[in-house]
Amino acid sequence: MIQVTDKAKERIQVLLKEEGRTTNHNIRVSVKGGGCSGLMYDLDFDEKINPSDQVFEDKGVKILVDKKSLLYLLGTTLDFSDGLNGKGFQFINPNASRTCGCGESFAV
Repeated sequence: MIQVTDKAKERIQVLLKEEGRTTNHNIRVSVKGGGCSGLMYDLDFDEKINPSDQVFEDKGVKILVDKKSLLYLLGTTLDFSDGLNGKGFQFINPNASRTCGCGESFAV
């Protein structure tokens, strides 16, 4: 399961409205090679649900994860911070053994 905090949900709703997208858009979360720790998170809107996608829903937000990324993301919480120390989406991932300072890459 992937969870979404209230702050992340609010920010997703704002972005949908700002970008003129409908509520039919889902959030696609995936993991790709790269970054200073070896793996990077990728977050985007997506209307299409692929047959091999795992679909999670939390607080009314549908999250799509491909099979390859699922092992890295199980148990992850998507959060949003707009504080002085950083602004943007953050992944609280219990599978990550190491993360970089920017929070965008990790290792398992």
